Amino acid sequence: MKNYFEYNGYIGSVEFSAEDRVFFGKIHGINDLVTFEGASVDELEQAFKEAITDYLATCEELGKRPDKVYKGSFNVRVSEKLHHDSALLAKKKGVNLNEVVKAALSYMVQHEDLLNKENLSVQP
Repeated sequence: MKNYFEYNGYIGSVEFSAEDRVFFGKIHGINDLVTFEGASVDELEQAFKEAITDYLATCEELGKRPDKVYKGSFNVRVSEKLHHDSALLAKKKGVNLNEVVKAALSYMVQHEDLLNKENLSVQP
């Protein structure tokens, strides 16, 4: 099940408010908060695409970079055993723990079809 839209290299969340009886979402990976809504899934998807187009045009007019800048460093919380096993793996391979994590992340990005909620929740 996919609960997001993709368009022009961007993704947008898909949510539903039973109280307001409306679908809504926001664009991820950009520097600003841009939301969209619709009364149906088709309307929501169209609103998402229009929001992307409008946002990119506005950024171009303002000379502003639309994409969020990522620093390249972040904290990762794992179990003690996974930390231990990963550190030993790094030592055996003659690299540091950071290199092991980068390789694992790179592999998963290249093979995103292997990811699902079930296999992400398993922690050795």
